[in-house]
Amino acid sequence: MKTMMKIPLILEPQNEGGWTITSPLIPELVTEIDGLDDLNTCVHDALAAVVELYEDMGKQFPANLMAGHGESPVLFESLVMAEA
Repeated sequence: MKTMMKIPLILEPQNEGGWTITSPLIPELVTEIDGLDDLNTCVHDALAAVVELYEDMGKQFPANLMAGHGESPVLFESLVMAEA
């Protein structure tokens, strides 16, 4: 069964272009993207690697990241690029 997680992310712009993405609650989650269009895919892939690492280590995710199994509403923020 898949569980939804609410994970805070920090997107730090890089001088040479692109972004470095980290999470203050999951220090093992680190990835980079060239454009924000790739954000969801890259974070999903990085999180899958962290989940595997945690399973290998027998480490649990922080309970406050769990947002349920989709049976109730979940409030979240998202980045949306718009023309100003």
